[in-house]
Amino acid sequence: MRLASKKHTLEGIDEDAGVSLLIVEPEDMWHANNMIAVGDVIHAPALRKVTVTTATGSSIGKSVRTNLSVKVKSTFFDPVASELKVSGTVVNENDWVSVGQHHTITLKYDKTDIKFTIWKSHGWDSVAMQTLKEALSEDRPEAIAAVVMQEGLANICLITEFRTILKQRVESSIPKKRSTAKESSGGMTSFFDKTLSNLRHAVDFSIPRTLLLASPGFVAQDFRAHMQAEATRTGDKALQRIAKDAVVVHSSTGYIHSLNEVLKSPEVKKTMHDTKFTTETNLMDQFYDRLRKDDGRAWYGTKPVEKAVAEGAAGRGGGVLLVNNAFFRSMDVATRKKYVGLVDKVKEDGGEVRLLSSDHESGKRLEALGGIAAILTYPIFDLDEDDEEEGAVDDSAEGTMVI
Repeated sequence: MRLASKKHTLEGIDEDAGVSLLIVEPEDMWHANNMIAVGDVIHAPALRKVTVTTATGSSIGKSVRTNLSVKVKSTFFDPVASELKVSGTVVNENDWVSVGQHHTITLKYDKTDIKFTIWKSHGWDSVAMQTLKEALSEDRPEAIAAVVMQEGLANICLITEFRTILKQRVESSIPKKRSTAKESSGGMTSFFDKTLSNLRHAVDFSIPRTLLLASPGFVAQDFRAHMQAEATRTGDKALQRIAKDAVVVHSSTGYIHSLNEVLKSPEVKKTMHDTKFTTETNLMDQFYDRLRKDDGRAWYGTKPVEKAVAEGAAGRGGGVLLVNNAFFRSMDVATRKKYVGLVDKVKEDGGEVRLLSSDHESGKRLEALGGIAAILTYPIFDLDEDDEEEGAVDDSAEGTMVI
């Protein structure tokens, strides 16, 4: 994603004029989804179905291209199509649409730079600015390719800084153990051929990137050997490099949920030690470890975390605030300000803030805890004592440990 004008900078954002952005790659739709919140105003190209009267007096329906501004009421993101639908009420009148009418603008990547402008209803606070900076960042790490597999099943994925994308699912029938060794071997060879073909079609290896191969047993290792053999047989130097650099790790199954354990493996951590999603996986592991120990330094749920942050316990010296990024996308301004205040307070105190996406395994684990948690610099006990005495039940699921 880029700013629409080279003259514009993050430091010189004019909230009255809005921020105009260009969609230049599919990943930008993910950033747009995180950036656009209920109450914002979006101006973008739109396709509107209208009814017109012909010279003979008859009415016909047609679609017209126009530019519309809508006040956002809801959004729907389709990660497979990299398409974001923004629904709301029209706030600028033209020949085809009146103010107050409902319209859905579809933002998508289609190999041409699409421009849209956004006005934030709550202003560009610290969380919105951080989201914008991440969207505009030119030095974010390349996506990691991963194949999580078992006999007859392979899930080909791309792991980016912000999400895990299932690119292709490969299934192949493997002869049972009663079959001859030749039939079984032939079945696996056919499966490996099919997986390799789909991998090279689904993932662009023209830019060198890490390839993770994960499976129970020796399936991933055998697939890597198959890649090397194919590279030697065909003289394909590119495939030879991909196979040579591939990292083979163990997983309990060949299903996509096993990526969580793959990201925690020593081999992967060493390969991707500086990537955001690995760091977040480590932080969630640390949180759960402290939760099991019950040492007073791990709390989750809005009320306990608010109390801990207010006391400065999530600041300098190891404090971490973990928040689901959905909290900042579709809520009223007052509630958003409360969570932005927590983020700002932790940063002021010298602590670390991580906004986790539920499209990553780390974000799903946080979501199970109510979407907010904190690792404290020193132990505090009974942060939920008042709630227990009053017999209150918190929607954030405090007191229910999910491991």
